[in-house]
Amino acid sequence: NEERGVYRTTDGGASWQKILHRSNQAGAVDLVLDPKNPRVLFAGFWQVYRKEWKMDSGGPGSGLFRSMDGGDTWQELTRNSGLPQGMWGKVGVSVSGADANRIYAIVEAEDGGVFVSDDRGATWERVSEDRNLRQRAFYYTRIYADPEDKETVYVVNVQFWRSRDGGKTWSSIGVPHGDNHDMWIDPTNNQRMINSNDGGANVSWNAGRTWTGQAYPTAQMYDVRVTNHFPYQICGGQQDNSTACVPMDGDGSYFYAPGGCETGPVTPHPADVNLFYAACYGGSMTIMSRITGQNRAINVWPVNPMGNSAVDLKERFQWNHPITASQHDTRVVYVGSQHVWRSDDAGQSWTRISDDLTYAEPETLGPSGGDITRDQTSVEYYGTVWRIAESPHAAGELWVGSDDGKVHITRNDGGAWTEITPPGLPKFSRIHEIDVSPHQPGKAYVTAVRYRMQDVAPYVYRTSDYGRTWTKIVNGIPAGHYVRSIREDLKRPGLLYAGTEMGVLVSFDDGANWQSLQLNLPAVQVPGLVLKDDDVVISTHGRSYYVLDNVTPLREAAASLASADLHLYKPAAAIRTLSRPVNEYGRRKAFLPEIDYYLGKAADQVGIEILDGAGEVIRTFTGGGEQQGAQAGGGGFGGGGARPGVTAGHHRFRWDMRYPGPRDFPGLIMWAANTQGPLAPPGRYQVRVTAHGQTRTQPFDIVKDPRLTDITQADFEAQFALSRQVAERVDEAHRAVLQVRDVRGQVDDRLGKSDDGGLAEEAGRFKGGIAEVEEEVYQVRMQARQDPLNYPIKLNNQLAALRGVIESADARPTNQSAEAFQFLSGELDVQLTRLQVLFTDDLARLNDRLRALGLEPVVVPAMTRAPIT
Repeated sequence: NEERGVYRTTDGGASWQKILHRSNQAGAVDLVLDPKNPRVLFAGFWQVYRKEWKMDSGGPGSGLFRSMDGGDTWQELTRNSGLPQGMWGKVGVSVSGADANRIYAIVEAEDGGVFVSDDRGATWERVSEDRNLRQRAFYYTRIYADPEDKETVYVVNVQFWRSRDGGKTWSSIGVPHGDNHDMWIDPTNNQRMINSNDGGANVSWNAGRTWTGQAYPTAQMYDVRVTNHFPYQICGGQQDNSTACVPMDGDGSYFYAPGGCETGPVTPHPADVNLFYAACYGGSMTIMSRITGQNRAINVWPVNPMGNSAVDLKERFQWNHPITASQHDTRVVYVGSQHVWRSDDAGQSWTRISDDLTYAEPETLGPSGGDITRDQTSVEYYGTVWRIAESPHAAGELWVGSDDGKVHITRNDGGAWTEITPPGLPKFSRIHEIDVSPHQPGKAYVTAVRYRMQDVAPYVYRTSDYGRTWTKIVNGIPAGHYVRSIREDLKRPGLLYAGTEMGVLVSFDDGANWQSLQLNLPAVQVPGLVLKDDDVVISTHGRSYYVLDNVTPLREAAASLASADLHLYKPAAAIRTLSRPVNEYGRRKAFLPEIDYYLGKAADQVGIEILDGAGEVIRTFTGGGEQQGAQAGGGGFGGGGARPGVTAGHHRFRWDMRYPGPRDFPGLIMWAANTQGPLAPPGRYQVRVTAHGQTRTQPFDIVKDPRLTDITQADFEAQFALSRQVAERVDEAHRAVLQVRDVRGQVDDRLGKSDDGGLAEEAGRFKGGIAEVEEEVYQVRMQARQDPLNYPIKLNNQLAALRGVIESADARPTNQSAEAFQFLSGELDVQLTRLQVLFTDDLARLNDRLRALGLEPVVVPAMTRAPIT
């Protein structure tokens, strides 16, 4: 297009002027300024275009240009002495910061390589033709002069290269990841640099001797599938790395590769969570056992196609060729080349069940790369099956889409095929996704993309009659947000989710209208979207995996909510599991009860009560007043002092599933224990939300971990009962400590008002007695977290730590736990009885003396518990 070229702004970007244009087929691929004189600049031009089936690098539009006056005028250097005289492809250029006359260039050409000029580009010398520096030219071809040493220069390619003799000889520098694409060198300190590659970005402070790591979530995930584990795992292929499976409730620290390679896809076996089908480019495919570690190659056609054109292949397998495991017969798996193949024996053998289901236009099956450097990795293999979707309603019903725009269906496992391409869908559209409705036979959704045809419009279609007729459903989709993936909700018919080039959309009316579901998701491509239980799981191209957990509010969403002052959604069932610690640091609070409510307008106060099945209040949480609570869309975590949000809009509040715990006191230190209350057992509960003078109540269930098969409800109840007894006894111990401290303070206050010797003696005996009790109940000498290693813990801590033993797993308490509780409880009773005697008999004598002296008697505070909030 005519937009290609070099542009300049002189008003900070408010307006732009095109100052160099080569042709509508060639664009500026590199643009550098002399570091010492910004009026001098060099531009590399690259003639290139790419379609779905072909990338073509090189032509008369490629070349090298120089301006000495800030871009007002340009001189072409392409044919200057020493530079390649044939066809050029991609070109990179760099100016030395140490010597403005020293220019480096790297040129894709038959006689290309690295070139050096010492007269600002007037004449050149080829100093290296090493193919390590210029292999796969379209993907690399970048060169960087050191800002301080004119003889040092860098080239990025599969490896990271440096020359210290002006480009004549080269040595590789180790970096955390291969396929290097860009770098930056600090112009004031050539030891500090940033390298970017297919694994991310790395920083060095010592010119590449060491680098920072890449532990941040920027993976490019091609697609996504989920396993039947609990918690389920998210799997896919990550560009230029291995395939990757991670648990949905983790932070990425637990990770494994289930076979295949970077391109994937990964398809978990539907019946055995330890088996995975996975693919790789070149038509490769594996079946991997997580039990044995065996990763068996089961390629449909095990002849490696690398470097060949699509027309020369027996089977055309795309970079991301599909794998679909049957849900109806778990022995069956399907894969796609230009044909659909079926195996009933885990890839030991394959049967072709279709003819070519593509257009297979000859113009789309030729070589790719261009006349200088061929690049045939299977990325541009075309005329292939891109998607195979199995109907959940009928075995043998397959919906198949090709990357060149055809859709077919078979309802007898390949016995007969019918083309059902949506009318009006342009040829050479990639059928990126087919989703067969989980609710209605014959209903399906199709998305197609055409961005490599310079068409970024959305193409989304719906059929309800097995593809005989189609309706285009794109209303509300923003321009340029072309749609890659689509799914219908598993529970609410007509609730649709779509992954676009920019994020996620939702439709509540079967695609008639779309709106954003972006929330906190970055603007990012979403090539894969699947649903699991109540969650939406996506792959992104650059931000790894994301989970939108618990979409139950979306299933209730309706226009009438907009006028409601208060709406409480019915919570989904919560899963009680002790397999992983509750995460309080911003990630998903896995499996906790989630209370979603909507406020039509801001509320002065919002109250949330958790009730048991009998209607007794367990916990109360209040938001409002001085502390206004979470913002709309936020979520409090009911357990650490969180407050419900009071602003207008949607709110999510999570209860930590715990009953009230024991009170604490200032300075409390405990070892291997805390003041949490007992964990709620599985059963029926209720949530009650109050705002704007209105109250809404909804029931919800807590269910046991589905992996547990040997624990009964009676076991849960026994665990809860003992854990609750422990909490009550710890609370009594802490109440005693608080009473002792309060009473001691009162005694000291009275002593300060009298110099009576008898009073001092009586008070001293009393204070000594209550101090002895306090010291048996709590280790008073502790001041630091690890002081318990020096000063033995006392009864309160021993009891509180016992709760951790009781709740170490979902199980009936051990016999010895019950025995230990009885022992510790008895020891506590001894001290509390002793304290009661001190508070009655001894304190009575002390108070008689105080009254005789005209002083106010000491009162033991009741210390009754206030409602837990």
